[in-house]
Amino acid sequence: MTTGAAAVLAGPPAAGAVIAAAAALAATLPTPPHLVIVRVGDDPASVSYVRGKAKKAAESGLRSTVHALPEDTTQAEVLGLIATLNADLDVHGILVQLPLPGLISEDAVLEAIHPGKDVDGLHPMNVGRLWSGRPTLAPCTPAGVMAMLAHYGLPVAGQRVVIVGRSRLVGRPLAGLMLAADATVTVAHSRTRDLGAVTREADIVVAAVGRAHLITPDMVRPGAVVIDVGINRVTGPDGKGHLTGDVHPDVVAVASAVSPVPGGVGPMTVAQLMMNTVLAASQQTAGGMGERVL
Repeated sequence: MTTGAAAVLAGPPAAGAVIAAAAALAATLPTPPHLVIVRVGDDPASVSYVRGKAKKAAESGLRSTVHALPEDTTQAEVLGLIATLNADLDVHGILVQLPLPGLISEDAVLEAIHPGKDVDGLHPMNVGRLWSGRPTLAPCTPAGVMAMLAHYGLPVAGQRVVIVGRSRLVGRPLAGLMLAADATVTVAHSRTRDLGAVTREADIVVAAVGRAHLITPDMVRPGAVVIDVGINRVTGPDGKGHLTGDVHPDVVAVASAVSPVPGGVGPMTVAQLMMNTVLAASQQTAGGMGERVL
């Protein structure tokens, strides 16, 4: 690729490939994998996200069930439901839609999910397995980023990767996946001194902070690949709100390839959730739950 006209790393084609692979694997199992999504409250964004995940499950040949609990549901009630789902052999994957209402501990809820059914990849056991280089259910957005790079034939091994953002949902697990893929990884964040000097060293820059247009053209080495994970709602010149990423639009003049927002990593996240559900079902079918995750 050459600079000046960055290739667009569109999410839908890459996500379609992941969905197709998940559906093919699901078709080899005795029964369709069953994903259960737990949502607490009626946050509009959460309602929309859950609806989209359930729809994509149906398109992927999976079964899905949504437990929509009222806003005043207690932590004990959520934990009780998870315990029931853990014990249900007909349930292969459990996802609790975040964020949860303030009186419910997200850590307590996430740790209550059986690691083998933790299709979000956030249980401490799965986190530990990821960082020890063992097979595991990895968080969906980081796994989606890796799948996107693979789909477009962009090498990771031997590359210098700078991840801007250290959240447990994206930055930290993505660093583990990149290391497992033989990249040289730097994790930068809001307190990194001279962030531009750090990102200019990268062959691959991943922006996952949640700050609109943080990564500007002068922060990108010519020819680098830039993956934009940020989703920010901003007001345009017309006074209307729209979505934009963490990467400034002008970066396309410098980079060799850029993922757009919207339409980039977002579809990959949902596709990877389907793949994780199928992988979990496959493992449970092969050998039960036990202590194995995959």
